[in-house]
Amino acid sequence: MAKDIEAAPQGGEFSTKDYSDPPPAPIVDFEELTKWSLYRAVIAEFVATLLFLYITVATVIGYKHQSDPTVNTTDAACSGVGILGIAWAFGGMIFVLVYCTAGVSGGHINPAVTFGLFLARKVSLIRALLYIIAQCLGAICGVGLVKGFQSSYYVRYGGGANELSAGYSKGTGLAAEIIGTFVLVYTVFSATDPKRNARDSHIPIKVLGKSLTVSLTLLT
Repeated sequence: MAKDIEAAPQGGEFSTKDYSDPPPAPIVDFEELTKWSLYRAVIAEFVATLLFLYITVATVIGYKHQSDPTVNTTDAACSGVGILGIAWAFGGMIFVLVYCTAGVSGGHINPAVTFGLFLARKVSLIRALLYIIAQCLGAICGVGLVKGFQSSYYVRYGGGANELSAGYSKGTGLAAEIIGTFVLVYTVFSATDPKRNARDSHIPIKVLGKSLTVSLTLLT
């Protein structure tokens, strides 16, 4: 067990706060498969990722329709969203969904986050694999709902997928995605550090949402 120690003005030392790092998760824990809490967490990740992709992809497609010069702006499906609105849609959804699922699954909602937490031994291999499968299936279903409800717009605007802006190479785009993902995962580790939980228990969810908003603003 570790202690957070701070030096007193007189030169002595006193303990400002006791905390303990959680024990590392086992790499393989077959006992987890017998617990309902694991499956409840997997379902939470599936639903959260589905909602995240549904809202964000629909927002992107709406923006592309609104900014399409070949379309009459009076017919725009989502007029006035703008690039900043897209970033806020991503960050706002992460804020809401992490708040809803943090106590159930940890609120990963991203395979990169799950993989990073697995490497840090904060989740087992079994949980990580099930989370990633649930997240991928949730993403597919969320985008499928967008395509089902807005089929013509979905096809016309490439499913709302990211595109390189003029003047940027694929390498630059890849580097930007790597940096953005690093910022997200780094923020997750910092915001969920057990040293800050007691004092700043209200901070992590706000920070995660804002970090994603900033990253998306810079990348779009």
